[in-house]
Amino acid sequence: MKTITDLELENKKVLIRCDFNVPIKNGKIIDDTRIKESLKTINYCIEKNAKIILLSHLGRVKTESDKKDKTLKPIAKKLEKLLNKEIKFIPETRGKKLEDAVDSLKNGELLLIENTRFEDINGKKESSNDKELGKYWASLGDIFINDAFGTIHRKHASNVGIASNKDSAVGFLVEKELNVLSELKCPTKPFIIILGGSKVSDKIGVIKNLVKKADRILIGGGMAFTFLQSEGYNIGSSILDQDSLDFCRDILNKYPEKILLPVDVNVTTEFSNSTKNEVKDITEIADNEMGLDIGPNTITLYENYLKDAKTVLWNGPLGVYELNKYKKSTDEILKFLVDNNIKTILGGGDIVAAASNAKLNDKVYHASTGGGATLEYLEGKKLPGVEVIK
Repeated sequence: MKTITDLELENKKVLIRCDFNVPIKNGKIIDDTRIKESLKTINYCIEKNAKIILLSHLGRVKTESDKKDKTLKPIAKKLEKLLNKEIKFIPETRGKKLEDAVDSLKNGELLLIENTRFEDINGKKESSNDKELGKYWASLGDIFINDAFGTIHRKHASNVGIASNKDSAVGFLVEKELNVLSELKCPTKPFIIILGGSKVSDKIGVIKNLVKKADRILIGGGMAFTFLQSEGYNIGSSILDQDSLDFCRDILNKYPEKILLPVDVNVTTEFSNSTKNEVKDITEIADNEMGLDIGPNTITLYENYLKDAKTVLWNGPLGVYELNKYKKSTDEILKFLVDNNIKTILGGGDIVAAASNAKLNDKVYHASTGGGATLEYLEGKKLPGVEVIK
């Protein structure tokens, strides 16, 4: 597969698909991790005297009113600060204004096109990989670099569409992500997987694909209660993935020594930070109680297995980390892994956000920028954005 260093960039118009899909509140960027991760590829193109055209999506855009909160203008301002260079922001996804701005670019200059998903309002042209749109965006440049790992599992006009019409390669971020995840094909053992999040169904493919390689799979988050109910425990009003009960029952029967479930949980009666909570054994959950985090005995149990691990893959937080009362287990085990220098790969999404909030994301071996992309890679699926460049 071609990488950015395989292409001649001098004096070329280089289209870079970045992943600037970051949380923004009231026009202010809450977490700029993904923007910073794109800088290596952008700076390389600047050093090579390329004319740089940046594309990215931001959230989902279904109606005209969505445009107000989904513009990439705040991203342009942030990039100017991080790069210490002017960013020409074009608040359009196609047309003469955009074409003229591209034609006027000088070597080393940067232009950011408006949110690619603005094209989804009339016919989902971006998300459905509209051929005409992909061809149009490709016509704006000479070379295409895909550096958006977070969307590499999607077949969109701004990645697969452009790459189908232009000499293409992956950027440094995508190359790094793929190299790290490929290490999990033959991980250094003991290899332990931590799985959290709300739904079992989101993780079935990963469990099926990696259970034979893993020495242990530690289960937490909302998905733990579906496993517990499949074992006959009363889970009260805890979240339940009804359609996955049979899978949980079958996988526990097949691998009883590999899959570990919580032995205690932090319960409450309302999904709230203010409602009274307490730690209970999994045999004591009342009908009106919901579990929102694993308990201290489970933390100790899991850490006893983790202390000897050589490789840890973690996807999904172990509790409702956005509520302060229920982020203890996620923070404690993250800190335990960092303090003990255990090679830890965070599989994107909410667990990376949790690590960022705890200021630990830059202390682990790798924090992936792609949740869905990481999961699909770990399931053994082919990634369209990679395949088209291959």
